[in-house]
Amino acid sequence: LNYFNLDYTAPARDSNFSFNSYLSDCPWNSENLLLYLHVCAKKADIEKIPAANLVFLIDVSGSMDLPNRLPLLKSAFKLLVKNLREKDTVSIVVYGSTVGVWMPPTSGGEKQKILKSIEELEPGGATPGEAGIRAAYRVAKSQFVKGGNNRIILATDGDFNVGQSTEEDLEGLISMYRQTGIYLTCLGVGMGNYKDSKLEVLARRGNGNFAYLDDEKEGEKVLMREFTQTIYAVANDANLNISFNPHVVGDYRLIGFDNKLKALADTSNEIQGGEIGSGHSLLAIFEIHPVVSDLESIFPGKKGFAKACLNYKLPNDSLRKQSFYDCPFKITPFNELPKSYRFAASAVMFGGLLKKSRFLKNISWDDLIDLANQSYDPEDVAQKEFITLAEKAKKIYAKEKKKRKLVTELN
Repeated sequence: LNYFNLDYTAPARDSNFSFNSYLSDCPWNSENLLLYLHVCAKKADIEKIPAANLVFLIDVSGSMDLPNRLPLLKSAFKLLVKNLREKDTVSIVVYGSTVGVWMPPTSGGEKQKILKSIEELEPGGATPGEAGIRAAYRVAKSQFVKGGNNRIILATDGDFNVGQSTEEDLEGLISMYRQTGIYLTCLGVGMGNYKDSKLEVLARRGNGNFAYLDDEKEGEKVLMREFTQTIYAVANDANLNISFNPHVVGDYRLIGFDNKLKALADTSNEIQGGEIGSGHSLLAIFEIHPVVSDLESIFPGKKGFAKACLNYKLPNDSLRKQSFYDCPFKITPFNELPKSYRFAASAVMFGGLLKKSRFLKNISWDDLIDLANQSYDPEDVAQKEFITLAEKAKKIYAKEKKKRKLVTELN
């Protein structure tokens, strides 16, 4: 849902975040409503951003010896290097058959030296992830820039098979280093044994972010076009809390955060996160079951329907801040929503159909594809690719359905 960075709206000059919301009918359940809550972070001026101390922690173990693993990471890091400034410092730490500093701290202005070091990486050996993480933090700490952007970028297929390999052990290790003011960004590659849940946990504990790279286009998106969003934080320790008026909302579910199992509780819900990157856009969608069918007649335009609170800290500041937003109660017909919000609904439908969600029994792949075609931005390559992906998924799932039907008839 948040892959597309939809409809970014810059905050006011004196604000760190902008808020917007829409309440609309639900395209897959006529008895329910959808609340779209959109939060956008301010964009940092890259020329005014303090010097960066970056440590590339790269998994060069034997499991990375596939075209969509180490070669893909090498291409991705080469793209990142293009964005470095002379005042930035880069180090490379590797782990595989050996653990150690592959390239000592080097100025971002020495791009050819950095590119050569990346190109010479070769895979082999076990996966001593714990030792690699410890080594990277030692290097980052030795080059620490006070008031700067101190960050480790861990790139791996997530297969930690030597050392502390349980999520709990790795969480504890990363949490310990988090107190030093060094961020952790995780980049995952590969298929099959890619441990996305483990990398997400590590990034969150490291007060950072994570992304999955499946091809060079994705590497370009994450490390070039969205460079500042991936690398530079405008807020830390952020969490978004939303509370609903129980006299209006009988029941609800948060869509798209299924891996945060503790998110839903009582009448309030907290979407937890570590850092918020420069220019980041978060769209949260709630499916709401109202207490009565004709809500507008008993609650016309009143405030108090839902209230959001974003808690966060500014980088290098221990003072906790809060931004509040009252979601207005105004129902916009689905077909009158901005195209980006209708496209977001198609992304929700895609996820629901893939998972065969019990909440989306009344829609088909054709419904999803029609909605996406009506609402996508033709200038956005990722949105066009989404439609292609949906069409491929339709063919795959149609084959599965035919097989199940044939088996049933034979039995």
